Amino acid sequence: MPKDTSPAMTSPSNANDPADAAANGSDPRRLAAIDMGSNSFHLLVANYQNERLQVVARLGEKVQLAAGLDDDGNLTEDAMQRALDCLGRFAPFLNDIEGQYLRIVGTNALRDADNSQTFIDRAEAQLGHAIEIIAGREEARLIYLGAAHALAESGRRLIVDIGGGSTEFIIGEDFEPKALESLRMGCVTFSRRFFADGELTEKRMRKAELAALSELANIQRPYQKLGWEDPVGSSGTIKAAANVLHSYGDTTQEGMITRAGLKKLRERLIKCKHLDKVALEGLKSDRARVFPAGIAILSAVFEAFDIEQMRFADGALREGVLYDMAGRNSAEDSRLKTLTFLKRCYDVDTRQADNVADTAERLFSRLREDWQLNDDHRRYLCWASEVHEIGLAISHSQFHRHGAYLLEHSDLSGFSRPEQRLLAFLVRAHRRKFPVKEWQALPASQQASAAKLARLLRLAVLFNHSRPETPPELPRLTCKKDTLHIHLDASDEPTLLSTDLEQEQAFLKAAGFSLQIS
Repeated sequence: MPKDTSPAMTSPSNANDPADAAANGSDPRRLAAIDMGSNSFHLLVANYQNERLQVVARLGEKVQLAAGLDDDGNLTEDAMQRALDCLGRFAPFLNDIEGQYLRIVGTNALRDADNSQTFIDRAEAQLGHAIEIIAGREEARLIYLGAAHALAESGRRLIVDIGGGSTEFIIGEDFEPKALESLRMGCVTFSRRFFADGELTEKRMRKAELAALSELANIQRPYQKLGWEDPVGSSGTIKAAANVLHSYGDTTQEGMITRAGLKKLRERLIKCKHLDKVALEGLKSDRARVFPAGIAILSAVFEAFDIEQMRFADGALREGVLYDMAGRNSAEDSRLKTLTFLKRCYDVDTRQADNVADTAERLFSRLREDWQLNDDHRRYLCWASEVHEIGLAISHSQFHRHGAYLLEHSDLSGFSRPEQRLLAFLVRAHRRKFPVKEWQALPASQQASAAKLARLLRLAVLFNHSRPETPPELPRLTCKKDTLHIHLDASDEPTLLSTDLEQEQAFLKAAGFSLQIS
């Protein structure tokens, strides 16, 4: 059954009141995020105004998706159905949310599951909206963004978020992360690994802690060297631990975990002897079975980083997704910073990149209406234009392949995995043979527009083949359905452009696309 199913309201009487919005100088935007975690699914709906979130509805439900992974690494039908049932209960809260103001993100369990696309296809069909799987470090960045907005104090912080399948560690100041990491340990996966039969002993707890310490070994020294002033926890495990300690009087301050209190909590859990018998004051019954594994991870964190106390902050991934979404498609879009870093890191010829982007933009404008393209398509075409040559930093030979690999497999701040995959495809497709196999590997809903964007990028690159000082004038371009028709000036002599276009015509024909030249 769902928990927290009654919407949490902040000023419900005027949450959508235009007069109230006018008094604040701007209209509120209704935003929504669904966090499909490995242990729990969460929905957050809020009005965004004056750079603050005003919560309208908050729901959470234990789905334990990671517990539904079988020995072959596939989500079982039961696990997928639990998840779909939960999303069905969330759906009514999304009815008045515009598509561009809703983000649905999946984390570790969906990163790991071999059949995650099967579940995603079903979930997208149910919700009528795309689902994004985010990489571990991107998850960490969004967690930090959510936690940082919940903390009024400044200074350098360590944020720890223990999830169902992974644990994120971030050091940051204000709203800027300085170090991001996601480790493969979580309360659900560790429960399966160390307490599969439910038996709860000192030996098993220590094995779980040592496994967590092994994961932490790679980041222990660099994180300690970077340092922090304030350790903060932002997950359900840490909130539950703080509640239990306060309930037993082991801490006087609500929301605080001390090293001594954590030791007492650990001892209480071991005395329970079995996961089915874990019942502590302040602990919700739906968290009881995965709680010991979470405490083992938390104990290892305290041990590895020599932490004496940690406080809970009520801000995490879903809040971070909303704040990040509020800044998207603006000067604050974190993806723009990432692209700037990529161009600098791989020493991109910015003049050529700008010329190709300018040409692609003009081609897009001519075909936007005929090809039913939108602003999101335009952004990806321009972004791909800006970074289409990053593979040259590795080798000139097959540099489009190198660039695509870098884009798909790097941790790109602000980008989800599907976004990276689309950007990588466009770069892969910008020259030589059209990559039909990679194109068909994209989600079916994305293939038609991706092919159109790739064809526009290919033409933009061809028109700038001679690397001119400024973008060239475009020939007349028309289209009939999916067929492009380029009209060149009459000439008996072949030119570089006409030669390139003839080769492009052959490449596209082999892939099943039509380009006419006259």
